[in-house]
Amino acid sequence: MGLLSAHQPVRPQWICAGCRAPWPCRTVKRQLIKEFTGARISLMLHLSAYLVQACADLPRTPSGVLHSRFLAWPRSAALGDEQPR
Repeated sequence: MGLLSAHQPVRPQWICAGCRAPWPCRTVKRQLIKEFTGARISLMLHLSAYLVQACADLPRTPSGVLHSRFLAWPRSAALGDEQPR
């Protein structure tokens, strides 16, 4: 994700500085899909680091909610890293 993106997380609330949606917002997700095309594992590691920070900042939020927010969406995203058959 580019350093110049306006869609950075505002902590400890984990809302987007650009659009005020829960972070990662739709714009960030699109940026991450583009940046990590063909590198799904790297994307998951990247998002996992944010998940750990969000868990510390949002201790009352159920872990399943944070897991869905940070780690579930890339499974359905087109990252172009499927294995050839």
